[in-house]
Amino acid sequence: MQILGLADSTPKPENRFKALLWPTIRHETDVDYVTRQGFWICFAVAVISLVFGALAGGIIFGVECFEALFYFLSGVGIRMRSRFAAVSVLAAYFLGSFFVGFSVVRVIAIALLLANARGTWLSAEWRSTQQEPPPVPMNETLADKLSDRLPIAIWPWGRRVYYGFVAFEAALLVLVLVGTIFRRSVT
Repeated sequence: MQILGLADSTPKPENRFKALLWPTIRHETDVDYVTRQGFWICFAVAVISLVFGALAGGIIFGVECFEALFYFLSGVGIRMRSRFAAVSVLAAYFLGSFFVGFSVVRVIAIALLLANARGTWLSAEWRSTQQEPPPVPMNETLADKLSDRLPIAIWPWGRRVYYGFVAFEAALLVLVLVGTIFRRSVT
C-alpha cells in the first residue's frame, strides 16, 4: 500500500498554533524550546514595562522598573526551569490583567506563559529519568548570550532576590486589589 502511495506512513507535522500554545514535551530539546520562549516573553514584557515607565515618569517609573526587574528575573527562572518562577509569573501576569485590562496580546502572552509553566512542570517530573544530556547553551549571537548564558550566570544569586520580588509583587497585587475594592465601595 505504501509503495503505491495509498497509505501515508509519515507522521503529520504538528500544528503551528498547537506547537506554540500547547507544545508536546517529549525530550530535552522540546523543554529547551519552551523555556527559551518563556524567557523571551518575560524579556519583552520587561522591556515594555521600562518603556511605559519612562514615558509615564514619577512614581509610576519606579513601579514599572520593579515590574521590569520582576519579569526579567522570571524569564531567567523559567530559562533555568524553575517551576516556582513559571507559576509565579503566570499568576502575576494573569492577575495584573484584571487591573490593566485584557487584550488580544495579553491573552496570547498568558497562553504562552501557561505553556511554559506546563513545560517546566513536565520537565521536572521526568528529568531525573532522562538518559540524554541537556542541550549545550549556545554562544553565537547576542540573543544566544542573553537567553542561554546570562540566566546561567544570574540564577544562582538571582534566585534569592527573586523570592523577595515575588513576595513584593504579591503584596503589590493585593494592595491594588484592596484599593480597587475600597474605591468601588465608596462610590
